[in-house]
Amino acid sequence: MAYATTDDGVRLQYEETGTGRLVIFVHEFAGDIRSWEPQMRHFGQRYRCVAFAARGFLPSDVPENPSSYSQARAADDIAAVLAATGEKQAHVVGLSMGGFATLHFGLRHPQLALSLCVGGCGYGAELEQRPRFQAEADTIAAFITSAGMPAFAEKYAYGPTRVQFENKDPRGFAEFKKALAEHSALGSANTQIGCQGERPSLYDLVDKMRAMTVPTLVLTGDEDWPCLAPSMLMKREIPSAALAVMPNCGHTINLEDPDEFNRIVGDFIVQVEAGRWPKRDPRAVSGSITGMKS
Repeated sequence: MAYATTDDGVRLQYEETGTGRLVIFVHEFAGDIRSWEPQMRHFGQRYRCVAFAARGFLPSDVPENPSSYSQARAADDIAAVLAATGEKQAHVVGLSMGGFATLHFGLRHPQLALSLCVGGCGYGAELEQRPRFQAEADTIAAFITSAGMPAFAEKYAYGPTRVQFENKDPRGFAEFKKALAEHSALGSANTQIGCQGERPSLYDLVDKMRAMTVPTLVLTGDEDWPCLAPSMLMKREIPSAALAVMPNCGHTINLEDPDEFNRIVGDFIVQVEAGRWPKRDPRAVSGSITGMKS
């Protein structure tokens, strides 16, 4: 079992497999290091793959103070894991909370990123939804603290963008829910308070997005309603971004349809490695619909 140590002394447990270019997988709030097993097995045949448990998620450390959790720390934790591997750069693939961390990693540490796959990113991002999202983060933290993780898992796992997973793969969904129930209550509550509820809106990051040059793939399910508009925002504002939408999929896309997820992400990494990932042609941005102005 390998550990990376962050600049504030938190130990992050990580696992690795394979050889070659480094690919780091960053899990979502309801997931953990185990969530990336289909990707570790697939991409580990071609690359050096690393998955790690975020701070607050066992067997990584669980800081007791919510102030130890933030969006900036989540991004910097990826850099700490990268440093621990001894590599200088990595392809980074994140989902949901991990997707936000991946985007912010690209904003804060662009020199360390070979590419970014920003999956399922957008919950609470729309400005009019922020008060509601922040209130829900507080509600979730309070419920976890009072009722515990098993009771929380019984509710949270059946959210409107996760029932698609249950309908497609009941066995996989049951495994996902069981793992969620095993998470640290303290770590999960603190993650909601310090990281989820306090992260900046994507709509406040537009200027930074416009300056990004790291090859970026924005990936979402077409029934992951809170992520559709924010995904379009990232596609529009990041000059090096493409958008892929997985049909009939909810939020947990890497587990819900791992074959399609792996195909899309694999093609993306291959194009980046070949030096064939484009930046947007300025001629594609016009005030005219057809390019023929009167």
